[in-house]
Amino acid sequence: MKSFWIGKKMMKFKDNAVWLRLVNESDAEFILKLRLDNKYNQFLSKVKGDLQSQVEWIRDYKKEEKLGIQYYFIIERSDGLPCGTVRVYDFNKDSFSWGSWILNEQKTRLAAIESAFKVYEYGFKNLGFKKSHFEVMKGNERVIKFHSKMGAVIVGEDAENLYFSISKESVMQAWEDLEGLIKGAPSHTVAERNSRKF
Repeated sequence: MKSFWIGKKMMKFKDNAVWLRLVNESDAEFILKLRLDNKYNQFLSKVKGDLQSQVEWIRDYKKEEKLGIQYYFIIERSDGLPCGTVRVYDFNKDSFSWGSWILNEQKTRLAAIESAFKVYEYGFKNLGFKKSHFEVMKGNERVIKFHSKMGAVIVGEDAENLYFSISKESVMQAWEDLEGLIKGAPSHTVAERNSRKF
């Protein structure tokens, strides 16, 4: 089985269509626009609607990044155009969480699945975890279906959320199943709205 893992020290990793890079203060306007857009924020926590508050939030976040508490990424197309965000956080003994996952209309056709694999790659290879845990708000059916297809299982729920867990082995199996699809994806194809089938 071919491995999709990359060099342990790399912070910017590129495949076919998207890569991840760490957030900087200069990304504040892009992030704020994403999080205030009603097309994308239905299942996200609320944020203050002013640019300076976003800059200050990123400034505080960068301190936690240096301490290894969390990592916040911009998802970029291979031509350098930002098309989303994702965050890795809540590190437990053998598991990490991820969220703040947004992709806008500039995303490539397979940006959702490529960015998800890159998150797992970072958590399992770079950070050394064996599992991932995360929550999805009830009603977010597209994302629930996505994670279920990747091999995640529901381990709990409350009035608002479903709680998932996925193992490194399940992600590796999903990669093996989908590797050909991802490697054959064109680099700059902009997805039609809601195109996330795989």
